[in-house]
Amino acid sequence: MEISVFSKKLWCVRKQLILLLTPLIFLPLLFALPEKEGKCLYVVLLMAMFWCTEALPLAVTAMLPVCLFPTMGILPSKKVCTQYFLDTNFLFLSGLMMASAIEEWGLHQRIALKVLTIAGVKPAWLILGMMITSSFLSMWLSNTATTAMMLPIANAILESLFGDLETLKQNCKLMEDPENDIINGQCNVKLHSLPSAPSEKQILSVDGMDGTEQSDGRTAQEIRSESVYQMQVWKGFLICIPYAASIGGTATLTGTAPNLIFIGQLKSYFPDCDLINFGSWFAFAFPLMVLFLVLGWIWIAFLYGGLNTRLCLKKQDQRALAEARAKAVINENYRKLGPLKFAEGAISFFFILFAILLFTRDPKFFTGWSAFFNKGYVSDAVTGVIIVSILFFFPSQRPSLSWWFNPQGSNTPYVPLLSWKKAQDSVPWNIILLLGGGFAMAKGCEESGLASWIGGHLQPLAQVPPAAAVMLITAFLACFTEFASNTATIIIFLPVIAELAMHVSVNPLYFMIPATVGCSYAFMLPVSTPPNSIAFASGHLMVKDMVKTGFVMNILGVLSVSLAMNTWGVAMFNLNSYPEWARPTNMSSAVVDVLAQNATL
Repeated sequence: MEISVFSKKLWCVRKQLILLLTPLIFLPLLFALPEKEGKCLYVVLLMAMFWCTEALPLAVTAMLPVCLFPTMGILPSKKVCTQYFLDTNFLFLSGLMMASAIEEWGLHQRIALKVLTIAGVKPAWLILGMMITSSFLSMWLSNTATTAMMLPIANAILESLFGDLETLKQNCKLMEDPENDIINGQCNVKLHSLPSAPSEKQILSVDGMDGTEQSDGRTAQEIRSESVYQMQVWKGFLICIPYAASIGGTATLTGTAPNLIFIGQLKSYFPDCDLINFGSWFAFAFPLMVLFLVLGWIWIAFLYGGLNTRLCLKKQDQRALAEARAKAVINENYRKLGPLKFAEGAISFFFILFAILLFTRDPKFFTGWSAFFNKGYVSDAVTGVIIVSILFFFPSQRPSLSWWFNPQGSNTPYVPLLSWKKAQDSVPWNIILLLGGGFAMAKGCEESGLASWIGGHLQPLAQVPPAAAVMLITAFLACFTEFASNTATIIIFLPVIAELAMHVSVNPLYFMIPATVGCSYAFMLPVSTPPNSIAFASGHLMVKDMVKTGFVMNILGVLSVSLAMNTWGVAMFNLNSYPEWARPTNMSSAVVDVLAQNATL
């Protein structure tokens, strides 16, 4: 048998080989390390390998602690299973249900079109409008759902600006250029468009608007140059949406899974730490999101041709005509939505109430409404479940007293703002299990002593200045998550980072927050995140486009996080001192005194 044929057969059974060989490869750990720590490390590495290679579905790997921790004597099953539905999971669940209600009644589309009407139609302003809309929506919806919704809207606007994409590619083609496939954005792999794209584009497109000007007296070279510019802008539109969705998800605790993993593991490791809740996280992360979003917009607009003199000056030319058509498309489709419906208004009210109650529960800088209840009894999950429960019985049509006295009135049952079928279909239960698996792994590392054992072996890193360590941690996790799930990445590394902070006498939040945010900064590869994959699947982007853009985005993200942590982060969370809640209860008073003397940044 030829080597190439044999290698192809190996590739076909690679997942089965990983499942069989990985447990055997890691087997020596059970004998080389202390008993309980070695067993826990064995399970952690097994899960990390399965997560990174996806040899098993992510959710199935997340359930391995249920069977491995009890049978290996690491943790009893009643302690493991309770980790799979903590109050953090309820907060996540309520956020998803609120998002499904917003999508059900089309409020997200109204928000998107309204922002675009305000942003303007010049390419740079439109890119900014797309990024603002995507980032805002992804604070509440999933990053994947936001990207899937915004891309068809972007395509409809682009077609009104530049005409049909295939015609544009033909105009770009330089017959004498051997690399014309690169210019055209073509690749050898055929990719299917989003299933939702045709229906959205049908809604958003305007009949009869071609956008191409074939008989305007321009030379072939001028047409080619303009088409190349338009193709660049097209790429900029497509690439800015998934990037903005990933950035926006970091601003709220419910915006992305790593944030929830962070708050869950923080409560597990440091139960006395009450500094992080929905309001305090938003107060820290929202300015960081805005800063990174502006820097990202400048880079993308510069790279893809949106930053030029047209940004501030008005010119009457072919581009101005195309921009006028795009503005007409946006205004027309916003007009088609009609006046605000009762259901949209009701959802808006509950959405705003949901946000206000989360922000004001315990904001730290003034007394929150949770002070009216027993201390420690009310969490963010309580708020989320209360508001979402109302959606299941609040009517989607305006109630009318006259209906009771009108014999001719319709007797059909009223429709609530959210049905259980819709909620059930919209909840990604695999993510719920993934969150639970992360909490179970963290609990196992803590109870077995593995986290302390790893932290002790990281003592040499104490020589690295904390500010430099923040940049290194953020950069490392941003690179690692390019190849692995961001949820799996934060599950694997956050316990180690927490122990590292304790052993070098640094406030754990100073290392854990950058690690959490850095896990969402995956911009360089299509496989890094589902939003990147969706944008790449449109067929108009190449891998080199994402690598070129994403590399600088990663650098900007690391710098932004470092700036945030060392400015307003220090002031908000008192990061200059080692906190009482981070001191292990079993440490001797002498060690505590030493830590107190050395715990400065």
